[in-house]
Amino acid sequence: MKLLAFLMQTGGHIAGWRHSGAAADALCDIDYFRSLAQTAERGLFDGVFLADSVGYAPVKGADIFAGLETPKLDPALVLSTIAAVTQHIGLIGTASTTYCQPYELARRFATLDHLSHGRAGWNIVTSTMENEAHNFGREAHMDHGARYERAAEFVDVARKLWDSWQDGAVLADKDGGRYTDPARISAVNHAGDHFKVAGPLNVPRGPQGHPVLVQAGASATGQRFAASCAEVIFTSHPGIETAKAFRTAMHEQIAEFGRSPETLKIMPAVTPVIGATRAEAEALQRELDSLIPASIAISKLGALLGNINLSNADRDAPLPPMPESALVGQNSTRDRVLELAEREKLPLAELARRVAAGRTGRTIVGTAEDVADELQAWVEQGAADGFVISPPVLPDGLEAFVDGVVPILQARGAFRKAYEGVTLRENLGLQRPANMYETNPALIEKPEVW
Repeated sequence: MKLLAFLMQTGGHIAGWRHSGAAADALCDIDYFRSLAQTAERGLFDGVFLADSVGYAPVKGADIFAGLETPKLDPALVLSTIAAVTQHIGLIGTASTTYCQPYELARRFATLDHLSHGRAGWNIVTSTMENEAHNFGREAHMDHGARYERAAEFVDVARKLWDSWQDGAVLADKDGGRYTDPARISAVNHAGDHFKVAGPLNVPRGPQGHPVLVQAGASATGQRFAASCAEVIFTSHPGIETAKAFRTAMHEQIAEFGRSPETLKIMPAVTPVIGATRAEAEALQRELDSLIPASIAISKLGALLGNINLSNADRDAPLPPMPESALVGQNSTRDRVLELAEREKLPLAELARRVAAGRTGRTIVGTAEDVADELQAWVEQGAADGFVISPPVLPDGLEAFVDGVVPILQARGAFRKAYEGVTLRENLGLQRPANMYETNPALIEKPEVW
């Protein structure tokens, strides 16, 4: 079983920051992030995972929770400081293919891979927030399909840049006066629909070859993109059956790209609400949910459904019919919420609180043993290779998992008792990728001027 710790602000629950166990004012304090990473490393997690966006995301019409997802520090800088105080834990940061350029991003993650001795991972996103477009000189977001077309070319260029230095290109030959071997460094000379990049990168190939590629797109287009390049898929499922179906479907899709199941780890998000007893865990869940004002939950629900105004809807009645304009295009989150609303016929306020609390994915409420039982069952039944653990409250929830759930899984032989390798790839059981210029020397280009 593989485990990533999702360091989502001060907890994965929308109102987790209001709980007494949350460090709500620590989001600009590097000691907070370092401590969380050290806790995850103590629990032998494969990696920590930082989400990101390059825009401001208040919950519309909800002043009390305005800026809920901010402050949000640059993941690359946070992970670099974490690298200095840890030895084994993987460092996975989010960066957008829509609002970055391949050269600077490839350089950033190659640098992190070197500084951490091979522990870097890139969570590839295409961005969804309108404010991000406005921050980068655009009137509006690129449409869904165009964002993924750009993403596919972006990853292709990044791989070329990471491979532009072959292993052994750095000689540091003092006697011979040769620092590098030019025969092992190649130009890229990429000219595509979205990018024109000469290369080579000015950072040698990293210890892992290239950082582990993580992706979380759930739409059909996103899944196809993930099948082409992702090595870890961060996904979300309310139950084991949909998770099993997704994993089977992804294995079928990656086969179309000539890939085997061993090249991909599928890791659903799980929010464990842990108590000494089930009653205690259930009380914690009720307490957390009670901290979400109904107006906040309804506002967030409306935003998830396509910026629908639900403020005047009957809170005690089911979700009203959606306008046709809200149902246009691919939106896996919207579809999952609508399926939940149809299946359970929940009153609007209850549906909104459940969605706001993150329970369109899997929340396990119970003892540490209850959590261990379900995680083990999912892996044994082929629903997951591991999990992205999103504690509802940080740091308390992560400590409860490490001190309670991990020892149970270890005693059952379901989780490691020591790290297997040095790099994130080695610990995840992923192969180091071959260098495209080594396997196909005909690709090597040596123009006079790079």
